[in-house]
Amino acid sequence: MNRLELAHAIGQTAKISGSFTLRSGAVSDSYFDKYRFESDPKLLALIAEALAPLVPSQTDYLAGLELGGVPVATMLSNVTGIPAVFVRKQAKTHGTCQLAEGADIKGQRLTIVEDVITSGGAVNDAVFALRERGATVEQVICIIDRESGGKENLEALGLTVQSLYRRSELE
Repeated sequence: MNRLELAHAIGQTAKISGSFTLRSGAVSDSYFDKYRFESDPKLLALIAEALAPLVPSQTDYLAGLELGGVPVATMLSNVTGIPAVFVRKQAKTHGTCQLAEGADIKGQRLTIVEDVITSGGAVNDAVFALRERGATVEQVICIIDRESGGKENLEALGLTVQSLYRRSELE
C-alpha cells in the first residue's frame, strides 16, 4: 500500500465528525479516533511498516505511551525487532512501582512512540519522567500530528519529532 492509499485508509477508518473536546482542552469539529485504526490488526501492521523508517538507528527501546502508543509500539517492535517498553501516565503505587514496564530504562536510549500529537502535553510529561529515571530521550515518532502546536512545543524542548502524517494530509 502506498503512502496516499494508507492515508486514505486511516482517514476512512478513524476520522469522525461532531464536536469533540481534546486533551488540550481545545474543541474540534473532527476527531481521529485512533482506537479505530489501532484495533485493526491489518491496518496497524501497515502503519507500523510505514513508521519503521522513522525509528532512529540508535534506539534501544521503543517507548509506547499509555494508552494509544502501546499497540503502535508493540506492532512497531514486531516490524523492527527493537524491544518495546510501555510507559504509564503515572508510576504504579504497588508491585514494582514502575513508570516504564518491560525493561530497566536507566542508561537506555528511548524513542517515544505516540499515536496522535496535539499539544504535546502527554509526550512532554513522559519525557521528563523518563529522563528523571535515567533514560535518554531525544526522539519522538507519531502517526498523526494534528498541527496544533505539539510538534513545535516538543521541539522547543530539544526533541526531534517526526510524524507519519499531518492532519492536513488526512483531510
